[in-house]
Amino acid sequence: MQSISEALGLALSLVFSADPDLFEIVRLSLYVSLSATALACVSGLPLGALLATTRFSGRGVALVVVNALMGLPPVVVGLFVYLYLSRSGPLGFLGLLYTPTAMIVAQTLLITPIVAALSRQVLEDLHTEYAEQFRSFALSRIQRIQALVWDGRYSLLTVALAGFGRAVAEVGAVIIVGGNIDHLTRVMTTAIALETSKGELALALALGIVLMTLALVVNALVFSVRATATRAAYA
Repeated sequence: MQSISEALGLALSLVFSADPDLFEIVRLSLYVSLSATALACVSGLPLGALLATTRFSGRGVALVVVNALMGLPPVVVGLFVYLYLSRSGPLGFLGLLYTPTAMIVAQTLLITPIVAALSRQVLEDLHTEYAEQFRSFALSRIQRIQALVWDGRYSLLTVALAGFGRAVAEVGAVIIVGGNIDHLTRVMTTAIALETSKGELALALALGIVLMTLALVVNALVFSVRATATRAAYA
């Protein structure tokens, strides 16, 4: 097992030399997480908009379910996807288990409730604020949603960034459905877990540095988006 100082030196060398194995893992992580975030936004934002602007029987139950799913354990999501995609499962004929696609599916299921719940809160607050104007202009539901999405675009971008941050840090679900296969399904979080268990700290630390940098970048983007939204509100 390497000493911490030796491992850190090797880790920095791997990062600054753009080690091919390191950045292969980083590229796959970004591909999986960005794809899952895009899919979660495609499904979660319309759901959030529907819950924000529509009153229907059972809406309270729907809100409770969506909010509860925000805390769904990742390993449960991984197990659910595994059962469906395994050879004996209903979708086993697709052969998707232990592929990046299976990891994208798991991450999408994991973060869609987060996107839906957060976007619902953003859009419902705006809908309450603009309800009088919407009634006076006799806008249709689609027109109201379009106006709310445009006005809340900065906050919704923050929601998407929050979803990406959750996805890229995920380990439990992706290791179950991806299998952590070298050069195929090994992402940053699963590689860190594996390398640490082997006592090979250099690659684990290098990936940790990249992951922390991504976290800082996401948080900086969130701060920037909020600052832009504040300026736009007072412009």
